[in-house]
Amino acid sequence: METARKITVEVPPELLEKAQRASGSGITQTVRTGLQLVAASQAYVRLRQLRGKVRFTRTSAELKADR
Repeated sequence: METARKITVEVPPELLEKAQRASGSGITQTVRTGLQLVAASQAYVRLRQLRGKVRFTRTSAELKADR
């Protein structure tokens, strides 16, 4: 089981309030969500770099029919 780390972070009150309103969550969940988005951003960058470089063997019609 992975243990969580307790951290202290100084955040401008306005930024925290905006983030909490946007997430609809408390402080802890808002910070976790923000960290997850930052971590995922590198994956999005790598995926965007593949744009136009991946060839699919199935057509979009075949993919829709496979639902």
